[in-house]
Amino acid sequence: MAKQVRVMRMSVEQPLWRALTGYRVLTMLYAVGLFATEYDQFDRPGIAIAYYVVLCVWTLATLPRVQNAAACTKRFLAVDLAIALTGIVLTPLVVDQYHIDSGGPTLPSIWTAGSVLAFAIKGGWRWAALASTPVAAANLLERGQPARDTVHNVILVWVASIAIGYVVEVARASERTLARALEIEAATRERERLARDIHDSVLQVLAMVQRRGAVLGGEAAELGRMAGEQEVALRTLVSGGLTSVSRVSRDAAQGAVVHVVDDEPDGGSADGPLDLRALLAPYASAKVSLVEPGAPVPLPPPAARELAAAVGAALDNVHRHAGEHARAWILVEDEPDEVIVTVRDDGPGIAEGRLAQAEGEGRLGVAQSIRGRLRDLGGSAELISPPGQGTEVELKVPKISRGKAGQR
Repeated sequence: MAKQVRVMRMSVEQPLWRALTGYRVLTMLYAVGLFATEYDQFDRPGIAIAYYVVLCVWTLATLPRVQNAAACTKRFLAVDLAIALTGIVLTPLVVDQYHIDSGGPTLPSIWTAGSVLAFAIKGGWRWAALASTPVAAANLLERGQPARDTVHNVILVWVASIAIGYVVEVARASERTLARALEIEAATRERERLARDIHDSVLQVLAMVQRRGAVLGGEAAELGRMAGEQEVALRTLVSGGLTSVSRVSRDAAQGAVVHVVDDEPDGGSADGPLDLRALLAPYASAKVSLVEPGAPVPLPPPAARELAAAVGAALDNVHRHAGEHARAWILVEDEPDEVIVTVRDDGPGIAEGRLAQAEGEGRLGVAQSIRGRLRDLGGSAELISPPGQGTEVELKVPKISRGKAGQR
């Protein structure tokens, strides 16, 4: 039975909503307690009592609204802020002048900050700034003049709410990144499990069909060839899906294999490094085996593309000079300071002096397509070809390219 992989999501925002719920209840009780202790400073206590009744009923009735971002709607936030502003504006009408001159608290007191914080948690620092502005204006209007303590309180609420809103935005971005990482990890584990199962069953069967078809010949050989191609395609798929879009077509007239790959495969982006494996994966086929590290092989985009093009040129030489039935192997080695790619075939090899003769005749495939590319990258290309023992091309590229191509 296949094991299900479940990604557990954790919210860094939810504790803020729970804290806000407790803050609103505690500050409501604090505002009522202040009213009780300073009752003798109220000229119209009836209006204050009516306001506190509304404040208490509203706070307790709307506790579910501040449990999460979905329940805390824009309409609720607007009404909540309006209740806080109403209490601030009503303060001069219900208290005596001494209360105002001495810097006494407004009717909602610090409960107002809860309304502003709800805006900050819901929409970030921009919403916090939007809600803080009318609160600041209402406090200045209640005092009648910009006193020092009033200005300090206004700036404190403004800065604190904006800071909390910014922290909430950063926390949400971090949460999305963490969730994406967990999904990738879960998908990777599931892909590895499927790869093991497929390797133990389907891939072995396809490989056996390919070998038996080659031995039997005739139509069985064609079936074996098709099974080999499907084995390579399936092996590439279960190894991680390195290429996003790749197309392989065969030119009947030339007999050459043409690989068309997207400019930006999944292995990287236009600004960051590219995964060399993604650029080499399309070259794998029934006759070309690709052996690569399990981890990405990052290189600067110019270096990665030039190295992949050099590998393509080497494989093209294999197809042209070793024959259609020749097999080739690509080995990728990720060293600490450099990347080494070796292309080997089982062809007849290159006769002594043949490369120099080709250069003299103006055919510069090896000199320019392979050695020229590696030289521009600050790397090297070494060709070993004992007669009758195939050809081996070793391509070395430094991680930090010092050549022309790496500086483009």
